[in-house]
Amino acid sequence: MSEEERIHRGLKGVYFDRSPATYIDGQAGELRYYGYSIHDLAEHSTFEETAYLLLHGDLPGADQLSEFDAALKAARGLPDPVIEIIDRIKDAHPMDVLRTAVSALAAFDEETADCSLKAVLRKGIRLTSQMPMIVAAHHRIRSGQVPVDADQSLPHAANFLSMIQGEAPSDAAARLMDLDFILHAEHGSNASSFTARVVTGTDA
Repeated sequence: MSEEERIHRGLKGVYFDRSPATYIDGQAGELRYYGYSIHDLAEHSTFEETAYLLLHGDLPGADQLSEFDAALKAARGLPDPVIEIIDRIKDAHPMDVLRTAVSALAAFDEETADCSLKAVLRKGIRLTSQMPMIVAAHHRIRSGQVPVDADQSLPHAANFLSMIQGEAPSDAAARLMDLDFILHAEHGSNASSFTARVVTGTDA
């Protein structure tokens, strides 16, 4: 076998794409989303603005942000059967519950089979809104509490805390949660992201 035909087991050391979305220099402590320093985003941006940046490649204007925020809020809510599934598997590991509930959501999504870019973006927005709701619902159910409805008056991070706690969070807690969402908004090509590319690329 020639060097060109070398097999890379486990894909370690294999480069399969380039992306302008994220630049990471761990030794220098540098992280950028589409050229914007994570420090600047953390200080001056919100999660909604950062999520828009990662989906569209640039920060939103006022009208774009308003439209994006409305789309996120419109997607708040889980079908009753998904809540029932979460209840039935409440003792499972949280990641297993999240995976199963997300898979179940696909059964209720009218655009599941539509793989156009616009449809994928819409599905991404819905999942961005619904995944925290799954986490919050699971937390309350396994704690012996009833899931609470979303508070449409609250932004993304504050609403997540509200659904966990059952009441609106303090401004400080909401800001810390917002910062956490910003810092973890993009994970590059981790294992699950690569797996999704394989599944999508092969129409599996």
